[in-house]
Amino acid sequence: MTTDLGSTIRAWRDRLPPAAAGLPARHGRRTTGLRREELAELAGVSVDYVVRLEQGRASTPSAQVVTALARALQLSVDERDHLFRLASLAPPSSGLVSEHLSPSVLRLLSRLDDAAVAVFAADWRLLWWNRGWAALLGDPAVVPLAVRNFAMCVFPVPDDGAAVAQWPVVVQDQAHTEAAVASDLRRATGRFPDDPRLAALVRSRLAGNARFAELWAAGTVSAHREDRKVIHHPAVGPISVDCDTLTDGDADLKIVVMTTAPGSEDESRMRLALVTGAPVPAAARDLVETP
Repeated sequence: MTTDLGSTIRAWRDRLPPAAAGLPARHGRRTTGLRREELAELAGVSVDYVVRLEQGRASTPSAQVVTALARALQLSVDERDHLFRLASLAPPSSGLVSEHLSPSVLRLLSRLDDAAVAVFAADWRLLWWNRGWAALLGDPAVVPLAVRNFAMCVFPVPDDGAAVAQWPVVVQDQAHTEAAVASDLRRATGRFPDDPRLAALVRSRLAGNARFAELWAAGTVSAHREDRKVIHHPAVGPISVDCDTLTDGDADLKIVVMTTAPGSEDESRMRLALVTGAPVPAAARDLVETP
């Protein structure tokens, strides 16, 4: 029976097949579960840190790391809470923004190979993305986690450094998007009144972005559902996409799916982008955080 943090992580890593995590099959595998390198990639941490956790040389990971590990290992809510307790952390409460993606949702999203898909928390922090998203918009892994936030991009303040896309994205109706995101954040503050990260996000936008302050004062409450954007991809040129936002249950996770019109030139360009991707600037690689 596994009762400590390291052995529990190892047991859950061993039970998850790579295919269930959306990883390609590789020849010469000696294990049916995830390798440490694969878990590290999925969780956004270093391989050395995973090794130290499993060997018991690191026993106090942050809540951010535990959340990422739970998501990568596709844990149930009960298992996630158990992992938090093993790390001597309090499990997330109902008053806090959730970052947990259920295994069934992850399985569903991993099958959307011909679309760009990402999942955001209720405060619009980017949590998960597929290979199509990285190919279309650039790999978010090169951006520090704290500034992978769509709301911060819509309502920038000085020295934010926020980025969800690596290259220019033009929204068809900027005013509509701004109003929708501000209203959605107000909705989130009602659902998650005890979340300090959400409260800090709203405070910083109110203090540093006049447009957000104006929209916030209007008091509108709604959800951001759809949009149309033009992505200026450096390898294949401009791609017009329809952007639809679905909501996953009580956690208010936002599943964003970008698609193109069937048979259009945009569809051809998107397929080419999914195949070729685009190089990541060397300067951007330096931004990656390693616990």
